[in-house]
Formats: sequence, C-alpha cells, structure tokens
Amino acid sequence: MGRRNKGRAIHGMLMLNKGLEVSSNDALQRVKRLYKAAKAGHTGALDPLATGMLPICLGEATKFSQFLLDADKTYEVVATFGVRTTTSDADGEVVAEADVDLSEEQLNQLIDEFKGPSKQVPSMYSALKHNGKPLYWYARQGITVERPARDINIFVLELLSFDGTNAHMRVHCSKGTYIRTLVDDMGQAAGCGAYVSKLHRVAVSQYSAEPMYTLTELEAMQSSDEGDFSALDQLLLPMEAAAMDLPAMDVDFALGDRFLHGQSVPCSIAAELGQFVRIYQQCEEGEKRFIGVGEHIEKARDQSPQLFDRYTFVRPKRLVVFN
Repeated sequence: MGRRNKGRAIHGMLMLNKGLEVSSNDALQRVKRLYKAAKAGHTGALDPLATGMLPICLGEATKFSQFLLDADKTYEVVATFGVRTTTSDADGEVVAEADVDLSEEQLNQLIDEFKGPSKQVPSMYSALKHNGKPLYWYARQGITVERPARDINIFVLELLSFDGTNAHMRVHCSKGTYIRTLVDDMGQAAGCGAYVSKLHRVAVSQYSAEPMYTLTELEAMQSSDEGDFSALDQLLLPMEAAAMDLPAMDVDFALGDRFLHGQSVPCSIAAELGQFVRIYQQCEEGEKRFIGVGEHIEKARDQSPQLFDRYTFVRPKRLVVFN
C-alpha cells in the first residue's frame, strides 16, 4: 500500500474575507484544499452570519495562531432595535418586540455606558465549551447552562449612523467579547430590545489594511496546472505573522541552534518576565530567519550556565521545524 499524500509543506498566513452563511471551519477546509496544505487552522471563529477578516494559518504558522486568537478585534455592526431574538442575531426566533423611542442623542448616551472594562455573560448560542460541547449545542436542546461573567474591554464604541431603528456602529474590543451579547445588552438597557442584523470584522490586532481575499477570488486564482500554486502562495503573509505583536530578539547562529534544540538562550532585549518573544537566527550573508517563540524567564544564579553573564533567559515555547 502506498503512503498517503499528507499535503504540501506550505507555511504562512492568509487574510480570508469570509462570506455570509459559511462557517469558519468550512472556510478553513476550503482554503486548506485550495493550497493542498498539510496543516491549517484559523485564529478565532466568525459566526456563519458574520463576514470579514478570518486569518488562516498554514503549516508551521499554525503553531503561532494562539497569539492572534488572544488579540483585540474590530467590527462594524448593525444593531436593529425593537426586536429581541433567541440568538441575538437575525438567525434566531423573535422572542419580544417593542416600539423604538430612541433619539440619536439618547443612543450616544447609552453607548457611553458600554465603553471600557466590564463583565459580560456569554450567549447560550456561543461556541464556548461546557463539558466538551459548545453552549449552542445545549441551547438547541432547550438546556440553559450557568455561565460565569467574563472580563471584557470595549476600547472604542462609535455610532456611525442611526435611522431610528438601525444603528451602524464600530466596535474595537478585547478578546472574548461577544458582539451579539453586547447588542442584546444595549437593547435591554434601551428598553426595546435589539439584535445583530449585520456583522463584519474589519481588523484583527494590527491587521486592518492588509488585502483580504474571498473564497471565490481564491478559487479564480487556482491554476489549471495542479502543481502550480505560485499565484496563491504570493498572497501569504510570513509564518510569524500571527505573533507580530510580540517583541523580537535576534540571536547569532550558535544561540539559534541552541534554541532550536530546546535550550534557553540569554535575553538581550527589554522584556517583562513571562512575556513571549519572537526569536530570529542570524544566518549566512547577513540574512536572518524566524525560528520560534520563547518565554522570558529568570534563573537563579546557581542554575545559570557559567558561560553566560546574564540571568534572564528566553525559554523555547513554540519552535519552527524546518524541512
């Protein structure tokens, strides 16, 4: 029996513009097939009814996807007031309706109340896990699960337009923020209910101006030559793209080799203890390459290797495996 083809060793991050009514996992699998990639993962799911930026990591880049999963996000959302639904979006059943008596001035005052740090109870229709199953699984069975409130931060909540019913807003928020819950809470505070009728993610961390590509555009770039991926590969950001918010540190070739073998290396930059650091190895002809992410740690003097005069180190956490 022949060995199964495990796919291409292609490494990098693609900015996908996810369309409506496509799950994040379905979008991920389609991108993986287009690239014939051996490994693929995304950096935080979007609801099927949400569109916009969904970073897809391929190959070794999947090892660093967690750093974007934990990053701030920015959305443009349309909240429709006067209706409350079971899912807090257009996909749910209507559970309450009320007249909307809300001026733009009153809405801006309401918006101010939701800015800054607060506690938020996740929706029962979220993908948050309970005993191994997402909350929406229980919700569909008619089961309500106790959900502890989580710390969130709304850095920016700006009203872009309001027609008396539909409020178009821009939201820059911390990780773990559920926009549907935010809109539902705003509707309850307004006394008339509200649900998300449109949601589009416009930025993840520092990535806001990078080109995004739809599945249709990617499929159009697919070459008729099965072995030609040049057009698609040119769209990829570097494999460390998901970790670009971390400070960077260069090491010489010998220390880079030590790091790649799982050993700590002296920290030569200003970084807080416990902070993650991107490591670049100096190679021949002045070139350098990304080799992984480590954690800044401190060692007792009697535990520190005698060949180093520093006592703070970067301990390997995620290493790049080179083919």
